[in-house]
Amino acid sequence: MERIWLDQYPPGVPADITEDAAGYDSLLAVVEESCQRYARNVAYISMGSELTYAEVDAHSRRFAAWLQSVGVGKGDRVAIMMPNLLQYPICLFGVLRAGAAAVGINPLFTASELQHQLADSGAETIVIAENFAHTLQKALPELSLRHIVVTSVGDMLGSVKGAVIDLVVRRVKKLVPAYELPGALRLRQALSLGRDAGYTRPRMEHDDLALLQYTGGTTGVSKAAMLSHGNMVSNLCQAYAWLQPYVNGEQECIVTALPLYHIFALTANCLAFFRLGARNLLILNARDIPGLVKSMSQTRFTAITGVNTLFNALLHHPGFAKLDFSALHISLGGGMAVQETVAQRWLEVTGTPLAQAYGLTETSPAVCINPLDKRSFTGSIGLPVPSTDISIRDHEGREVPLGENGEICVRGPQVTRGYWKRPDETQAVLGADGFLRTGDIGCVDEEGYLYIRDRKKDMILVSGFNVYPNEVEAVAVQHPDVLEAAAIGIPDEHSGEVVKLFVIRKNDRVTEKELIDFCRGKLTGYKVPRHVEFRKDLPRSNVGKVLRRALKEG
Repeated sequence: MERIWLDQYPPGVPADITEDAAGYDSLLAVVEESCQRYARNVAYISMGSELTYAEVDAHSRRFAAWLQSVGVGKGDRVAIMMPNLLQYPICLFGVLRAGAAAVGINPLFTASELQHQLADSGAETIVIAENFAHTLQKALPELSLRHIVVTSVGDMLGSVKGAVIDLVVRRVKKLVPAYELPGALRLRQALSLGRDAGYTRPRMEHDDLALLQYTGGTTGVSKAAMLSHGNMVSNLCQAYAWLQPYVNGEQECIVTALPLYHIFALTANCLAFFRLGARNLLILNARDIPGLVKSMSQTRFTAITGVNTLFNALLHHPGFAKLDFSALHISLGGGMAVQETVAQRWLEVTGTPLAQAYGLTETSPAVCINPLDKRSFTGSIGLPVPSTDISIRDHEGREVPLGENGEICVRGPQVTRGYWKRPDETQAVLGADGFLRTGDIGCVDEEGYLYIRDRKKDMILVSGFNVYPNEVEAVAVQHPDVLEAAAIGIPDEHSGEVVKLFVIRKNDRVTEKELIDFCRGKLTGYKVPRHVEFRKDLPRSNVGKVLRRALKEG
């Protein structure tokens, strides 16, 4: 498809980022450049404590030196299992600076899930928050780990403050279950040993592996996308290019509520804003909405990323509207569809548009982003980022005419080279022409804006007609008594499938019949839900995205 979207680019955004990406041999160079350029600036904030770029540089270099001293080097995999603590970027950058590849792991994993990812990745080293060390203990008999590094919540918060917080976490809140990990090293010990060890910067190339980034696993056992330094540097440069027209010289401060082990937060918050020299407000637990609002009230923030459920939860917290939004000028939603009602309410409350973006683990992740100052919500997931090609294809792989629905296929320097140790699955999604089959159904309009209808596997077939769950959900949440909704297809002897809606209510007033009638007034007959089930909560992924497959299986 011709790049018709280039005419709609914000002023100053280039069509291509090849030259910019070529200026960095790896992510190491990005980290080194920012640490030197912004040495005195605050880089990360957590629980009232700060780390400067110079401190991030020193600590991550020491951790890299320790890794090298124990034999971890180029091509090795190192797992990181912790929430958004100050030591997360230190350990991540340390792993990369040692030449190894990072494996981000959800700290809420069960022992079997942890065991799978460690065994599958071949990681022989892990850095883990002590709160989850008992899970590792259960998985340990099935693993061949050589090095275990344990860290606490208070490790980087200062000696006095850190000790107090650790005491509260361990003794008062009892958030550290008992564990035994023979031979494990404390992170402070590793950093101390690294201070005395010699560090050698490895020679890096774009083809070297930077991350093994596991998919959500909603369609079976999770698999890892191999993201090279070239993939990550390219997507970082693409995101950086998109941000440039919207920064004004003031130091940005981005709220990082999404977990850093998720590719969205890692690339956008941890890397793109790090290159900008921004401050990064790390949120330990984004599900604690009152705590998140309190943290935001104590910091002058200029940007925030999140998923629709997070923005919706914030808007329903009574203290959120009282925050100072005078500096906020970048709000970016991804990971799942941003709903129109949420976007409109966000604009009303904050004065800043909620721009929708689209990406995948396999694309590092950004594919499309809307102009960040576009105040009207159209439902589009944006324009393809620089150096990216889009093709909308039918079941036989033929490109469909403009405006028609088909599978979204993506080609660009940010696209993974494949799945770790899964050549068959790689071949199934990566064509010889370099296009990645995303599994998402969408279309492109005459200006080049991309619209996503739904996941191919989530599409509901009613009497031969396609029903996209996103459309049904977007209508349902327009009802004033509906907080969240999720739609799936269930078997029906007459029409093959019918729509079933799962709903979280704001109160008990709305009934099944009332909601079905409400949808009937806004949807074509075959799209109207036949069944409604009210629930207190819905199954979610690690970033809060509703898992429709779990609802189908449940």
